[in-house]
Amino acid sequence: MLHVLYLSGVILLFVSLKTFPSVSSFHVFQYCLSGHPTLPCNVLKFKSTTIMLDCGLDTTSVLNFLPLPLVHSPRLSKLPGWVSKDGTLNLEKKELLDLSTIDVILISNYHCMMALPYITEHTGFTGTVYATEPTLQIGRLLMEELVNFMERVPKAQSATCWKNKEIQRMLPGPLKDAVDVWTWKRSYSMQEVNSALSKVQLVGYSQKVELFGAVQVSPLSSGYSLGSSNWIIQSHHEKVSYVSGSSLLTTHPQPMDQSSLKNSDVLILTGLTQMPTANPDGMLGEFCSNLAMTIRAGGNVLVPCYSSGVIYDLLECLYQFIESANLGTTPFYFISPVANSSLEFSQIFAEWLCHNKQSKVYLPEPPFPHAELIQTNKLKHYPSIHGDFSSEFRQPCVVFTGHPSLRFGDVVHFMELWGKSSLNTIIFTEPDFSYLDALAPYQPLAMKCVYCPIDTRLNFHQVSKLLKEVQPLHVVCPEQYTQPPLTQSHRSDLMLELQPPPMPYRRCSVLNLPFRRRYERVYIMPELANSLVPSEIKPGISLATVSAVLHSKDNKHTLQSVPKPPPVPPSKKRKRVIEEPPVVLAPKPLLSGAVPLEAFLATLQKHGITEVKVEETADGHILHLQAEDTLIQLEEDGTHIVCDNNEPLRTTLRDLVLRFLQKL
Repeated sequence: MLHVLYLSGVILLFVSLKTFPSVSSFHVFQYCLSGHPTLPCNVLKFKSTTIMLDCGLDTTSVLNFLPLPLVHSPRLSKLPGWVSKDGTLNLEKKELLDLSTIDVILISNYHCMMALPYITEHTGFTGTVYATEPTLQIGRLLMEELVNFMERVPKAQSATCWKNKEIQRMLPGPLKDAVDVWTWKRSYSMQEVNSALSKVQLVGYSQKVELFGAVQVSPLSSGYSLGSSNWIIQSHHEKVSYVSGSSLLTTHPQPMDQSSLKNSDVLILTGLTQMPTANPDGMLGEFCSNLAMTIRAGGNVLVPCYSSGVIYDLLECLYQFIESANLGTTPFYFISPVANSSLEFSQIFAEWLCHNKQSKVYLPEPPFPHAELIQTNKLKHYPSIHGDFSSEFRQPCVVFTGHPSLRFGDVVHFMELWGKSSLNTIIFTEPDFSYLDALAPYQPLAMKCVYCPIDTRLNFHQVSKLLKEVQPLHVVCPEQYTQPPLTQSHRSDLMLELQPPPMPYRRCSVLNLPFRRRYERVYIMPELANSLVPSEIKPGISLATVSAVLHSKDNKHTLQSVPKPPPVPPSKKRKRVIEEPPVVLAPKPLLSGAVPLEAFLATLQKHGITEVKVEETADGHILHLQAEDTLIQLEEDGTHIVCDNNEPLRTTLRDLVLRFLQKL
C-alpha cells in the first residue's frame, strides 16, 4: 500500500518499505584490504554496487632483499643471502571477498594505482577503472619505470622454497618474521600494465558518473599531486566522501575542493602524512642547505626519488636557490627510463595545475621552471647511466634517480660509486621507506646521510580543522589514526580526536557503516497519477490511496498501473479454469480525523450505553463499558474495540466511531 500526499501541487509518495523488501534492504559495508594507510585499498558495498577505492602496492618488502646492481658488484656478489626473482613486491590483498565481483575501481592518485595489474589481470575483474588523465599517464610512467628496473637486471638464480613456513622460520630476521610472504608477487610485465590501463576511463573534476542507476561517483581535486582526487559516492539520499592523499599546502596541483565534502553521511579518511612532525617547508630548507654544503666541499649529492611528484617541487626550489648559493655551474642530472616523459607531462597538464601555473601557460611561459633549467643545460635527463650520460657526466654534481628503496634502479650504481667517500651525501626525501633499512646492505658507508622527508599530505591538525568545517555525520579511518604512534605515546596531538569518535578499521576488517534508512525515490507513471482521486484532509493538504505494481530495474523504482485481466471471448466456454487472472483487491479505505472524547460519550449515551468508566493513558483513553463488559481504546493513531462474543454490539460501536472519521 502506498499513500499519496498532494502538497502545494507536488505529489509526495510515502512507501511502506516493509511491503517491498527489495527496496528496503540497505546495508553499506567496507572491506579493508590494505594495512598501509598511505597505500590504501578499501572495498565499498553500497546500493548493490561493489566499489574498490584505490589499489596501492606496498613495496616495503623489497627491503628484505639485496640490491640489484646494473653492473657486476664484487662486494654485493660476495654477501650471503637469498637471490630471488620471486617475491619482490608485496601485494597487500587478502581474499576477504571475490575480487571478480568488483564493479568499478576509483583511483585517487598515481601512487595508489600501482597494484592495478594484479587485480585487473589475475582476478577475473571485468569492471571499469575511473581516474583523471594525469593520474593515468603518470601512473603509466611509474609502472613502466618499475618494470624496466626489474627486467633490465638478469637473475642468475631463482628461489621459491624459502616461502614455505617451515623454511622461513629458519631464516634470519627480518625475513623470519615477515607476514604472509606467500602473498609476495613477481613484478608484472609491460603487457599486463597496458592491458590493465586499457580498462581505465578518464574523468574530470566534478564530473558525475552514474553506476548502474544506483549511485553517482564524482572526483574532486585533493591538492596533493597532478590529477589527484577525492571521491564523492552518493545516491539520492545518502552520501559517502572518500578523502585520500589530500593537501592544503600551496604547491603545483589545483587546490583541494573542500566545500563539496559537506553534508556527508560517512567520510572515509585515509592517506594522511607519514611525517606528522616534519614541516615540508623546513625540510626543503634543510635539503637545499645540505646540498649546497656538499657541492662547495667538492662532493656529489645523490637524491633517491620517484620520477614524478616531489621532484617537481625540488627542482623548483633549486631553481630559486642555485644562483643565490653560487651553484650556477653545478650540473643536475635526472636519470630514469621515463625522465623525459615525466618532465614533459608536468608541462602539458595545465588545466590540472594551480592558478598561478595555469596563468603562465597563457602568457605563454612554461608553468614549471625546470623547463628553463633544461634549456640552459643546468638540468639534463637520461634514461640510464649507459650511453650519453657516461660521456657527459662530470663532477661534482647532483643526481636525482630511483628507486627510493635503494634496492633497484640506477641509484644502486651510484651507491656503489660514491658510498666510499665522505665528501658525498645522500639526501632522502621520500618518506615511504626507512632510510636506515634502505642503507643496510651498503654498510660500512663513508658518505654522509641526510633525512629530509617531504610529505605534503594532511597532518592531524589540518584534518581536524577540515572535519570541523565539512561536519560529516560519521568518520571512518585506519586504526593507526585513533592512537598516538608507538614511539611517541605521549603525543595525543598525533591522533584523531573527534565527537562522535571515528570508526577505526584495520587490514582484513569488515565494517557495517552507520547509515540510517530514511527515504527511497519512487517514480509514478503519468496514467496512474491521473487516476488518483485525492481527498482534502486539511486546508491545502489532500490524501489519496493507490494500488499499483512496483517495477524495479537498474536500481530505479517505478509505480505502474495494475494490469487488467484479458477479457474472455464470449463464444468460448471454459469447462475448467486452467489459469486464473490475478485477483486485484480493492484498497481498504483510509480513515482520518480524531474521536473527541466528550462527543463520543454523548453519542454512547444516546444509544443507551450509560455506564462508562474512563481511564486516561499515555496514548489516549480507555473506555470501559461496564454493563456490556466491553473496552474501547481511543488513541492518537488508532481505535480498538474489545468485545467478546457480541458481534452486533461490536458492529454498532464501530459505526459510532466511524461517524467521527473521514473515509478516503
